Amino acid sequence: PDELLLPRISLVSLELEFGCALQGRSIKRSLSDLWLKPKNLPPLDPEVLSVFVPPFISKDDIQVINTSSNLNKSKRRSFRKKKERPKIENVKSLHGDQKAADTEEITVPKDIDLIGLPQLCFPGGLYLASESKEDHIHFLVFTDVCGNRTYGVVAQYYQPMQVCYLTYTGKTLGCFVPFAICVISRYPYFNALKDCLSCLLVQLRPFKNFDVDEHIKEFAAKLFLIPSPPPGPLHLVFNMKPLQIIIPSREDPDSPIIDLDLHLPLLCFKPEQVLQIMTCILTEQRIVFFSSDWALLTLVAECFMLYLHPLQWQHTFVPILSRQMLDFVMAPTSFLMGCHTDHFEEVSMEAEDLILINIDNGDITHSKTPEEEPEIPDVPAQAAETFIKRVESLQLHYDLELCHLGASTDLGELQMRRRAWQQKLNSEVQQTALQLIVNIFREVKDHLNYEHRVFNSEEFLKTRAMGDQPFYKKVLETYMFHSFLKARLNRKMDAFARLELSTQSEEDRLNVMFNSPRRLTVEKMASKRFNPQYVISRRMVISMPNLQDIQLPEGPTRISSLRRLETGRAVKMPSKSVTTFKIPEIHFPLVCQCVQSYYADFFNHLSKAINTLPPDNSALLARYFYLRGLISLMQGKLLNALSDFQNLDKTDLRIFPTDLVRKIVETMPPSERSQADRKPELKKLISRVMEKQREIMKIDDHVKKFELPKTHMQLEDFVKRIQESGIVKDIDTIHRLFDALTVGHQKQIDPETFRDFYNYWKETEAEAQEVNLPPTVIEHLDKNECVYKLSCSVKTNYGVGKIALTQKRLFLLTEGGRPGYVQIAAFRDIEDVKSTTVAFLVLRIPTLRIKTISKKEVFEANLKTECDLWYLIVKEMWAGKKMADDHKDPQYIQQALTNILLMDAVVGALQSSKTIYAASKLSYFDRMKNEVPMMVPKTTSETLKHKINPSAGEMFPQAIDVLLYTPGQLDPSERPVSAHPKLWCALNEGKVVVFDASTWSIQQHCFKMGSSKLTCMVMVEQSQVWIGSQDSFIYIINTHSMSCNKQLNDHRSDVTDIIAYSCSSDGTVIAWNISSLKVNRAFQLPCQNLTSVKLHNDLLWCCTGSCILVVSAHEFRLQMKIEHNLKDVCSCVLCFQLFPERDEVWASYSGSSDLYIWNTRDLASTPQMIHLQDCSEITCMIKVKNQMWIGSRGRSQGKIKGKIYVVSAEKKTVEKELVGHADTVKALCSAEDRYVLSGSGKEEGKIAIWKVE
Repeated sequence: PDELLLPRISLVSLELEFGCALQGRSIKRSLSDLWLKPKNLPPLDPEVLSVFVPPFISKDDIQVINTSSNLNKSKRRSFRKKKERPKIENVKSLHGDQKAADTEEITVPKDIDLIGLPQLCFPGGLYLASESKEDHIHFLVFTDVCGNRTYGVVAQYYQPMQVCYLTYTGKTLGCFVPFAICVISRYPYFNALKDCLSCLLVQLRPFKNFDVDEHIKEFAAKLFLIPSPPPGPLHLVFNMKPLQIIIPSREDPDSPIIDLDLHLPLLCFKPEQVLQIMTCILTEQRIVFFSSDWALLTLVAECFMLYLHPLQWQHTFVPILSRQMLDFVMAPTSFLMGCHTDHFEEVSMEAEDLILINIDNGDITHSKTPEEEPEIPDVPAQAAETFIKRVESLQLHYDLELCHLGASTDLGELQMRRRAWQQKLNSEVQQTALQLIVNIFREVKDHLNYEHRVFNSEEFLKTRAMGDQPFYKKVLETYMFHSFLKARLNRKMDAFARLELSTQSEEDRLNVMFNSPRRLTVEKMASKRFNPQYVISRRMVISMPNLQDIQLPEGPTRISSLRRLETGRAVKMPSKSVTTFKIPEIHFPLVCQCVQSYYADFFNHLSKAINTLPPDNSALLARYFYLRGLISLMQGKLLNALSDFQNLDKTDLRIFPTDLVRKIVETMPPSERSQADRKPELKKLISRVMEKQREIMKIDDHVKKFELPKTHMQLEDFVKRIQESGIVKDIDTIHRLFDALTVGHQKQIDPETFRDFYNYWKETEAEAQEVNLPPTVIEHLDKNECVYKLSCSVKTNYGVGKIALTQKRLFLLTEGGRPGYVQIAAFRDIEDVKSTTVAFLVLRIPTLRIKTISKKEVFEANLKTECDLWYLIVKEMWAGKKMADDHKDPQYIQQALTNILLMDAVVGALQSSKTIYAASKLSYFDRMKNEVPMMVPKTTSETLKHKINPSAGEMFPQAIDVLLYTPGQLDPSERPVSAHPKLWCALNEGKVVVFDASTWSIQQHCFKMGSSKLTCMVMVEQSQVWIGSQDSFIYIINTHSMSCNKQLNDHRSDVTDIIAYSCSSDGTVIAWNISSLKVNRAFQLPCQNLTSVKLHNDLLWCCTGSCILVVSAHEFRLQMKIEHNLKDVCSCVLCFQLFPERDEVWASYSGSSDLYIWNTRDLASTPQMIHLQDCSEITCMIKVKNQMWIGSRGRSQGKIKGKIYVVSAEKKTVEKELVGHADTVKALCSAEDRYVLSGSGKEEGKIAIWKVE
């Protein structure tokens, strides 16, 4: 198949056609000219002699392998060329039959032009030689109109002519004719194909005539039978005497194939010049590389393309221009091309505005320009500094590696040693380049609105350092950056996203949770540089933190341009081991029997590897299954191929070839399709693949720049515009802002009001960045505090100065000879706030009074016109701080900060008599405190330790369907932060958010497990988390790589529970082999509503809705049945828990507020009942120590509320009633029996953390 094999290997042999090329001159005269005056001879015209494309077996044999050839059918363009010859000559066709001489039909690979190809194979021109020259290899890249690239490797060699000519000096003149062989592939296997061609040239050397077609054909056929390895840790090896050729795989499906020496540009250019060239590419200049070595042109250009990954060059890419193609550099659009240094003067004089890069001497210059010379902007300074230091630390010279090693006499060993060194260096260079790209574009995400796909480029530029702005101004306008934005808005988890996530600071993770306006922290004021705040100490035991020791995070988001980048060595990623697989020998002559024998050997080798590999090496197993599926496909065994591809679900579904499987299904004969449908696993596979095809919709990949509105806005449009602006996302807050801005007007906002409000907000934000507190003031503040508002200079009873507000306190910045600090009040200490007036002569001056618990003296400030606004602001912050303390939820402080800054912007924008009334619409917490005094019960307050919000950054809160706590581990291969305990939270539509449970910061913002509701989660063997879904799949997340690349598809309906077993709603129970992910046993219960299972003493307790069935875990025999016709109780069992130590089963029924407890030794007796007050329905329960924690739904004042009951198992009484949620408690989980975590419904969508006593 085109997608998967070393595709359409085409070998084109080129030679001189004397009659045509020499334009009728006699050969004798030409040879004389060659010897006498070689410099004056014009280059000869090369022409295509032979083209070799698959299939390479006879037509009769093709009929035998009919299935695979159906899949291989693809339209090829044929190039028909007329050859005018002085005499009729027969030309051998591909299969050796004779063709007419006047017209030759040559079949060529798609998108390869045979007219231009000869020139590229001899880019410097074709000349006869009087003596043999050294073989030469160079590389080509072809790009079609869609931007798809095809790659060529060309080997030039010389053959002697069977002609000699005696000159007048008595010397015998020899003549050597240049030939070229070009291998064309869809993949950039530069080193592998170079090695292959080197081996071929050795084999062709003994032949003294031109009849080498059969040898080249065998060579082409051999390459065609070599599959391209799937992405991952498996490289393929095959024998091409005298070398062993390695076909490398790409690291993952989104990574490029790297089969060249990535450090070549670092040998040719200084690090500063490398950055200049990368800037030229990032800003999409018109670039021309020059070198006297044709091979270097392509290799260096390709290296720069790889340095930019995952950004991709979108324009013309022709790394080699032949002398006939030089006019290409006159193109007006962006391009990257390559020329021989012989043409440097010509190109620089003829074309304008080109960046000319000389690989040979490292010079970077400009061609002539009509105006002044364009300036190449500098890469952002901190990113450049980091890159240069890391490049300078690389060991680029292989000879230095050899100093301490003994000499090797084995060619294979030398080859493997060099390859291992190069692979390690490539990885380091790649990581260094990727870190540069991440450092340049890391903070783009802070200015994206994912819901409306908006990038606020203007605000992003404002946060860049002044010296970096010219670079960003140019880059932000390019196609490359636009494509990069699309990938970010699609939340693509590519190399950039993975490195950005793995190098995220603790501050970054907290910023995801607390989306407060950007302000400069006290620490940054002091240093003007970013210092890591979160230093991880290595602990031999990593466990849950003592929550009473955790400071509630109240830090703001950062000022982006002040981040200090790491400037040491590159981040050391764990080295990934790579396995090689030896491909069996291919025997000739190439007839059907030999091909089938080769496929059979290949299949057997793979089967042996699969059978001997331990099941826990799933990554390697997946590659073997993939390759065996390909071989089965080529053998025409479609069902075997589908079975192997189906195994990828359980080993590595990232490499599942969806398009290929769909083609197989579409071309499958009816008889085989019916066989597949009779196998449940294949039927489900086919259904999934075909449904996915039908459901494919065009991805919304547009990107908008933020623009101020030009028309009046109703509420819905206003909400969208505010979210796009990045000011605030929360819908309820925007609704209150709409009410504030429309006070006294009809309920719509005009463009001028929006503009004034937006500009005031941004100006205030910019002014806040300029606040620079003196050291004598900074020492009184916490390092994460920020000044959010400063008053004008006012007179107070503490002295004259400016009132400053942070997220924790009010203080007076006193004026005079030395600015000083006077504490006014911490928000939690405020007792009362009043706005009044004091008499001054005949005037009444508006004054703000603040009374605190700790001081007898009342603070007074003559704030004059600012008084009413400050009164609103202080009261809102006071109420917000009280809410945050009462509910142990620091997000309330962030919300209060947003509210007061919105008030400030409303007052600044409206400038009317009703501005204070308008601003009061945003006093959310103050109004809540006055209208509905919300006293948190003492028991709740004492037990509640913390609250977190997994829906942070979303427009709406989302229901928490499942919670899972996983303890930390200390694995030497992991970064310390990866070994921390984690909290897994399943939200709606298959989303999973992961928290670092040692700091309660978001570690991974969003996994996506299908699009259905997730129903259950469990940790398996410390390295996997299994997640059940209503789409009938079990998704498996690797906790080391934090990626989902496996799934189990053996259930046929909603997966409802997972332990060592899994169950689905149709009554299916499956026992799993955890290491191999194979089904050990499966059983069908006689029910259709199986909701959960528990395992105890080799018995499975199955909740079926109407009853609880108990079956043996091995034979699945029914042992007992708990079923009672209880009066006033619904028949549906909603949830249950075992209490093994007490031989008890606890259960609840839908619509009931009663708990029922059975003794497992006497199930016939009437169960004990516990009634729960103020409960509408019990929704979940969990056993913790000697208690049962019960989550419920109730109603209070007409609203749904969530309540947790802590029931003593011994006394059978309710010990605690915890009121911690504003919606139904939907999920409970235990953390080491020290804490219980509860999650609520979509009205609140928060997680509460409770201390267990």
